[in-house]
Amino acid sequence: MKTVLVRYKTHYDKAGENEASVHAVYDDLRRTSPAGFRYGTFKLADGASFVHFAIIDTADGSNPLLALDSFERFQEALGERCTEPPLVTELVPVDSYGFLVASPSRTGT
Repeated sequence: MKTVLVRYKTHYDKAGENEASVHAVYDDLRRTSPAGFRYGTFKLADGASFVHFAIIDTADGSNPLLALDSFERFQEALGERCTEPPLVTELVPVDSYGFLVASPSRTGT
């Protein structure tokens, strides 16, 4: 299982265009329903920063986003919409409660 966080900031006048592109990706995800994949996108309170959160637990480890034409289109124009480019960070779960991922087992406590 791989957990990834992506954060970037768009030009304020491009935030709506970015949201529309994000919605197109989600439309395709709902249509294709890839197994082993969870994904969430959030807009920060500044109105122009976005965070994408993905949990990839597919049988072959592949990222289903990469097979979507809508995601390819989203990525092609992203650079033109951004004032801060995407920063991709792989996350390692420590613990959680009622969150999107299961808590890792704890030993020795």
